Formats: sequence, C-alpha cells, structure tokens
Amino acid sequence: MTKLSVNINKIATIRNSRGGNTPNLLQVAQDAERFGAQGITVHPRPDERHIRYQDVYDLKPLLKTEFNIEGNPKIQKFVDLVLDVKPEQVTLVPDGDNQLTSDHGWDTIANKDYLTDIINTFKNAGIRTSIFVDPNLQMVKGAKETGADRIELYTEEYARLFYTEKEKVIQPFTAAAILAGELGLGVNAGHDLSLDNLKFFKEHVPNLLEVSIGHALICDALYLGLENTVQLYLRQLK
Repeated sequence: MTKLSVNINKIATIRNSRGGNTPNLLQVAQDAERFGAQGITVHPRPDERHIRYQDVYDLKPLLKTEFNIEGNPKIQKFVDLVLDVKPEQVTLVPDGDNQLTSDHGWDTIANKDYLTDIINTFKNAGIRTSIFVDPNLQMVKGAKETGADRIELYTEEYARLFYTEKEKVIQPFTAAAILAGELGLGVNAGHDLSLDNLKFFKEHVPNLLEVSIGHALICDALYLGLENTVQLYLRQLK
C-alpha cells in the first residue's frame, strides 16, 4: 500500500502571513491524520518562512502517524533538530539557503562520502533515511551506496509534462523504481503530485511506499474541504 503523507508547509505559510495562530498548524496536522492521512511531512528552512523549528517540536508529541522531516543536512541546526526530535523518517534534500522550493535531487555520486556520513548519523539514532533524487539510474545506484533506506523521486518534471507526454515522461520513474526495488531501496515520491496525475503515477511506479503532497492538496482543500480532499487523494492511491 502507498501511504499519503500530507505536507503542511502551506498551512504555516498562511499562518505566518498574518502572525498569530490562524490557521492552527497543529490542529490541521491532527485533522489530516483523523481524515485518513498516514503521515505528516514538514520542511523547515533556515529562514523559517513557513514551518518554524518550534513547530517541529510541538508536532512530535501530537502525531499518531509517521512524522517525516525534510531538509538540507548541510545546515547543522537542521541536523540538530532531527536528532533531537527523532522522527520516523528524515528526507535529505539539497536545498540552497534561500531556495523557493526544491528543484533537483542529490548527485549521490559526487556527494557519496558526505551522504554516507550523515546517513550513518541519522541511522545510529534510529531514524529511517530517504534521499531526494532525480529518476536517474546512476543516482539511484549511488543512493544505495550511501546506505540510505529509501529514495524519494523528485516528480516535478513528471507533473510538468503529464498533460502532453505522460507515457514518455513516466518511463524514467518506472525504471528508477524497478532498480531501487532490485537494490533493496524503498521508494517514496513527491513534488507537484496532484489529483490529476497521482493515479497514473501510482499505476506505473512499482514499489511505491509513500508520497508526500502539500501544495496541490492544500489548494484542493480550499475548494473541497480538507477531509474530502484527503479522502480523494487516498482514493487515487488504491
């Protein structure tokens, strides 16, 4: 079964735009779980422009499903946060300090030594590790060499080309997932997945354990309501 992890960064963005605590990030996370989500994802950035580091501490004791923290492990305060909170999963993303959103995966070959060391640090703390990668077979092989438990396939290109050439653009994702399975790596996916493109992706990407979805899901919830939206996404993953 493919799990749905709801990324709540956008809720934090709305809250921060006016100050105060509306919408209530903690309540939204708990509601998403109550409505069927099997995980909650956050991506705290150094400037805390959406998720704040304190949010991560506040969320940890409240969540009943899987907690996934994404971020750049080259930022020491992110590493310290993850080791202190000990989520079920940490997803390593090669973001720049001021990057608007994630836009590429790791070069797991060029960064092999670094990734191996930081993954060992997290795994020694009992935290499952996932590496954000493009659907490139060499990068998947490189991820295996670092000792990671999973990869997260970066799906922006798939989403961008879905409406015009979905049969072609899905092929590298299928191949990457097959190879990951052969290597014993779990497969996650995320970035711009939506109600329109999720079902096709799920049907053509084997061994898919988890998808992390935020922007599209929160936008849909404005029109459809959060409970209905979570259920609609779960339906696409059956």
